[in-house]
Amino acid sequence: MPKSPSRNSPTRFELFAVTAPGLESITAGELKTLGMKGRQQPGGVEFAGDAGQIYQSNLWLRTASRVLLRLGQFHASTFYELERRAKKLDWAAFLPATGSVEVRVTCRKSRLYHSDAVAERILGAIARVAPSGLKIVSARNEDVESEDSDAQGTGKAVPDGGATPSSQSFVVRIVDDQCEISADTSGELLHRRGYRLETAKAPLRETLAAAMILASGWKNNEPLIDPMCGSGTIPIEAALIARRIAPGLNRRFQFMNWAWFDGRLWNEIVEKAKDSIIAPALGIHGSDRDPGAIESAKRNAKRAGVTSDVRFSTESVSGAFAGLEDVADGEGWIITNPPYGVRVGESADLRNLYATLGNSVKAKARWRIGVLAAEDALAGQMRLPMGSRFESRNGGIPVRFLVSERIEHGTASAVR
Repeated sequence: MPKSPSRNSPTRFELFAVTAPGLESITAGELKTLGMKGRQQPGGVEFAGDAGQIYQSNLWLRTASRVLLRLGQFHASTFYELERRAKKLDWAAFLPATGSVEVRVTCRKSRLYHSDAVAERILGAIARVAPSGLKIVSARNEDVESEDSDAQGTGKAVPDGGATPSSQSFVVRIVDDQCEISADTSGELLHRRGYRLETAKAPLRETLAAAMILASGWKNNEPLIDPMCGSGTIPIEAALIARRIAPGLNRRFQFMNWAWFDGRLWNEIVEKAKDSIIAPALGIHGSDRDPGAIESAKRNAKRAGVTSDVRFSTESVSGAFAGLEDVADGEGWIITNPPYGVRVGESADLRNLYATLGNSVKAKARWRIGVLAAEDALAGQMRLPMGSRFESRNGGIPVRFLVSERIEHGTASAVR
């Protein structure tokens, strides 16, 4: 049985897996695979779990940004009411012995609209029970439950290793005078798997790359190619998924700094995850015309433990497709994140690229393609019937993940 945080605390908690917009259903599917029933909300998935499920969700979720634990929810229309109710929460159970504490506040449609004043009261409640070695730092006012860019919700790094001082974040949301307070269980954002220490131009978040793989329908016995792989995120995430390697296997989490962290239970969960790793024969290929990007991709793959599962090469898009002639007949996938053409005059230069992507699929029987696209006009250049699997944002740009349908060659195109 997981240990209770304190005498009066429950062993089962209300949890919330934060996602980028549009990825809620994919994360809910991941939780279902882990045996946890979730309820989708804008910006994430609500679910319930004990300590073991807090550990599992952080270890295994590939498309979530972080996992929050609900400390309390109450009405607060005055600062007196906020202070009185905040003092009753079990703050001590979620405070590390050393390091720092920060509070992130969002106020909407409420009488308590001054976020700095709200943060001051919450920090005061925490300071009453904080260990002497803990530093209470200033608040950061942002909505951690809608983080979709690297500039949001990054927190302080929790490096791998021993007893490193940590930064515990608490999230306060006041909407229509209803206050909801949560503790961050993850620490660094979950897309930081620990392998991508090098990036190329226009990097793609690991969580978004994993969502593309999971939403596509790709199976690990099918070849997969990313002809514009950059630092290798899509091929590497595909290999991790195919081999059932838990994305959080080589990093630390904030819950490890809590006094009630159950190291024995965590080690059991990690060992079970290691035992679940498989080694299927994979045909994953990543290519890019930038030699420097390919060298970074190879080093990232090595850190991820999938060097032998992904073949990287330096070549143009057309050169990568020429290599498809050596691939055995059968179903296969092109999954990629091409340029979006958001700059003035850039779209015209990209039409040929998208047309090449479409022609490469038409030329290979039973192959399909999945692209992250920002403009339907460019995606239409592929001349393939495409369906949207999800809509999200990448680097602040609205995007759709489009996947081609199974078609007979020569069928006309339509982007839906």
